[in-house]
Amino acid sequence: MRLSKNGSAAFLATALCCASLVAPAQTSDSSASSPKQRIEVAFVLDTTGSMTALIDGAKKKIWSIANTIVDRNPDAEIHFGLVGYRDIGDEYVTKNFPLTTDIQGIYGELLLFKADGGGDTPESVNEALDVAVTKLGWTDGGQNRDKTSRILFLVGDAPPHMDYKQDRKYPIIIKDAVSRGITVNTVQAGDMPSTTKIWKEMARLGGGAYHAIPQDGGRIIIIETPYDGQIQSVQIKLNGTVIPYGSFQRQRKVEEKMAMPEAAAPSVAADMSSYVSKTGKGKASITGEGDLVADIESGKKKVSDIPKDQLPKPLQSMAPADLERHVKKQNAERLRLSAELKGLVLQRDEFIRKQQAEETVSPDKKADSFDRSVSSMLEKQIK
Repeated sequence: MRLSKNGSAAFLATALCCASLVAPAQTSDSSASSPKQRIEVAFVLDTTGSMTALIDGAKKKIWSIANTIVDRNPDAEIHFGLVGYRDIGDEYVTKNFPLTTDIQGIYGELLLFKADGGGDTPESVNEALDVAVTKLGWTDGGQNRDKTSRILFLVGDAPPHMDYKQDRKYPIIIKDAVSRGITVNTVQAGDMPSTTKIWKEMARLGGGAYHAIPQDGGRIIIIETPYDGQIQSVQIKLNGTVIPYGSFQRQRKVEEKMAMPEAAAPSVAADMSSYVSKTGKGKASITGEGDLVADIESGKKKVSDIPKDQLPKPLQSMAPADLERHVKKQNAERLRLSAELKGLVLQRDEFIRKQQAEETVSPDKKADSFDRSVSSMLEKQIK
């Protein structure tokens, strides 16, 4: 549907926030053979013209939501996936990004999403849902099925095309999802009756929950803190300890991630830094692969393993011993800055907790708040 320029702005924030509630925190035990808890969360997003505000809000909130997951599940391995969809005749029908621990990579793709396209009211929801269930790389779990939470959120404001003969239809797709251990939740932007009926049925079939939000998205709660600017500054210095390596394309991707904190608003950059700090345990500055310092420190690579043409040009002329000293120097600086960042993140978290505790919200506004209402909804899904 394209009738409104104001899509919901808060869906992703809460949905990810709530996805964290599906699996309680697990304490890692190095003496035990049992693997880590794994949380897989994927979003299937309508990216047509009416969802403009939703996508803009997602770009601001994805990191705070990711932090909610890691705060509740500090030892879990967290994976995110994304499918954007429109309709046949638009620029694209679906764009999919498989499940990955590289949330900065997912964030970078989300930044490129623009709401556009459309014509008739229904969208290619069936095809998008099919892609999400079959092409994102969900784990089958095997013997460890109970240690993996698989959560899918379908978010949009228009019903599926049921007249596209080439599509598998949603009842069959959702049955497939359930057989794979995937919980299907639906989030409706606006109040179109034809969408409401199908979205509720999808959630029922998928063992998940249905939630409706205003077409304008209700409220986005962004708490700015006195620590945001300091965190952003320290993270920029921290990213200066990264040594990109690998192919030209991989080095470019690493450089793009290094630039993200400086390009973002301070509150968004602080959320990003908080997540990377908590998941990296002070040993990483970015998510994903391509940082030589992190890989050397972890034992994944040795300096002698790296061909010179896989290094940044300024380092290609270094003797192996000099390069090794340089990596150690970068790692020492990283550890120092990481400790400083950790302290700032703890202070920021405490500030936010106090703000949230002191905030008073009328019952009507509380019901309109996507993050609070969906959090309450998904508490029922906790295993």
